[in-house]
Amino acid sequence: MALKPTIYKLRITLADIDRDHYDSLGLTIARHPSETLERMMARVLAFCMNARETLLFTKGLAAVEEPDIWARTLDDRISLWIDVGEPLVDRIKKASRVSPVVKVYSFNSKSDAWWSQAREKFNGLGGVSVFQFHWQSVQALAALAKRTMDLSVTITDGTAYVAAGTGECEVVWSVLQESGLEEN
Repeated sequence: MALKPTIYKLRITLADIDRDHYDSLGLTIARHPSETLERMMARVLAFCMNARETLLFTKGLAAVEEPDIWARTLDDRISLWIDVGEPLVDRIKKASRVSPVVKVYSFNSKSDAWWSQAREKFNGLGGVSVFQFHWQSVQALAALAKRTMDLSVTITDGTAYVAAGTGECEVVWSVLQESGLEEN
């Protein structure tokens, strides 16, 4: 018998000062049995950093042909593709052919090695931005995870301040590659 995903419910008060975007989000997330809490919370943060009306979580690890998060246009084209982790260059190359804007959020302890091997190949891909969450920050964020969460997320100057009933943390990231393109 296959293991079922674990469902998490989040209420997020979002203040993205960098983008002048303020919102209240009600999210339901299915955590795949093989997904770590760190990866799930990195997905939540990537969602917050790109929040807009058309943004949706996909089936994630359960659907290998889809990104973790995407935005689609009214005519059902993908306008934003977001992968969390350290994807293969071929996957991102394919994504850049189906979406004008592709974002990768790397987050774990092997991120530096992955980026040093992939950097040159990513440079030639138009519309692709790559960000690296600092691993210790993601671990602190994962420590806040509960099945039902109320979070306050404030994003400013390359940092997310996250407060929950169980504590708070600061998540920082580095921009490894910036495409200059933004999804509208």
